[in-house]
Amino acid sequence: MASIMRMPEVLANATEAIIAKWLIAEGESFTDGQAIAEVETEKALVEVPGEGDGVLGRYLAKEGSHVQVGAPIAVLTAKGEGAAEIEKAIADAGVSLAPAAPEPTPAPAALTPAAPAPTVAAPAASPTPSASLHGTRLFLSPLARRLAKESGLDPALIQGTGPDGRIVRRDVQAAIAKSGATPAKAAVPVLPNIPAGSFTDIPHSGMRKAIARRLTESKSSVPHFYLSAPVLSDDFLNFRKKYNDWAPKKVSVTDLILKTVAAAFSDVPSANCIWTDTAVRQFADVDVSVAVATDNGLLTPVVRGINHLNLEQLGAVTEDLIARARAGRLKQNEIEGGSFSVTNLGMYRTDEFSAILNPPQSAILAVGAAKQKPVVIDGEIKVASVINFTLSVDHRAIDGALAAEWLAAFVKRFENPFWLAI
Repeated sequence: MASIMRMPEVLANATEAIIAKWLIAEGESFTDGQAIAEVETEKALVEVPGEGDGVLGRYLAKEGSHVQVGAPIAVLTAKGEGAAEIEKAIADAGVSLAPAAPEPTPAPAALTPAAPAPTVAAPAASPTPSASLHGTRLFLSPLARRLAKESGLDPALIQGTGPDGRIVRRDVQAAIAKSGATPAKAAVPVLPNIPAGSFTDIPHSGMRKAIARRLTESKSSVPHFYLSAPVLSDDFLNFRKKYNDWAPKKVSVTDLILKTVAAAFSDVPSANCIWTDTAVRQFADVDVSVAVATDNGLLTPVVRGINHLNLEQLGAVTEDLIARARAGRLKQNEIEGGSFSVTNLGMYRTDEFSAILNPPQSAILAVGAAKQKPVVIDGEIKVASVINFTLSVDHRAIDGALAAEWLAAFVKRFENPFWLAI
């Protein structure tokens, strides 16, 4: 029997999603569990499978359309059923196929004002009366009045040649030349007629709205505290260079930081946790999110089981996740979970920054740029590369002393990186 397929709640608390792509055509059959459509949520691409065997009778939502959760997106039929059964299913479900009225396109008032903005010099056809001088009412343009004042000239002594005897700029300039007066300062150039307050509204994407909502909730509802540490990085950076000279697959600074994060959790396992409403959840494996900047916003794919990966495996996993994040091809399960995040802005020469927690995770490590600085080593001032790390922590799950213990373990591992070769 024909039935209505509705938009599933593919992302917790989501209210809508986008039909990214229909994977089978109208009239094509599918089997139980076969993907029928790809749905774009706020942060990932999710395949929607069919339940049971059947035929996709008709699309009720086009590719690229925003659809509310629970709204009809297609009619599914059994083999042998046709248009009559499709129409009956649509009618029984009360689905309206009338196209929604398009939203009116607002006039670009901000870009093209209805009235032109005033220029510095007023039109000659509209005289502006000045104050009465010597009993005679004079008419000066604003620019002429300013030039006369700056030159110390009495406007009453200037002969106007504008309409109705109005004194305009050329009259004042002629009087200045005749009298030999020097203006107190150069005349202000006439500015072009630039519309005031020009702007362009860029509509929020679903991802941008999700980022705004989640980070607002995080900052307003999670008690953040911050720990910072300037860390010597010469040995770490030299290790990476030597490793990449010999390794079959090169690793990034972020890869090595991820591995160091996992090692610090092996030293302080009680910090590998998150807060829930009923308990503090402790994790055995180290799953860490990596912040990836994309054209549509920030994505945080999760690198799972870092404690079980060697450097070559870790580099391959992060490279794949970052590439698919930037291409918009992450799956839903690849952005969920984890207890910790790493965000690196060092490539932008950012010295240091404090990151906002990625709920429900309990901590995020912000990585700054490696910079040459004077430091005291063994009582002597030397120049060394230093990276500032800032740890943002959820105080509900991790106390200050525990966070400090974890950061100390991370710093010790980072400044002595040769354990990475073991």
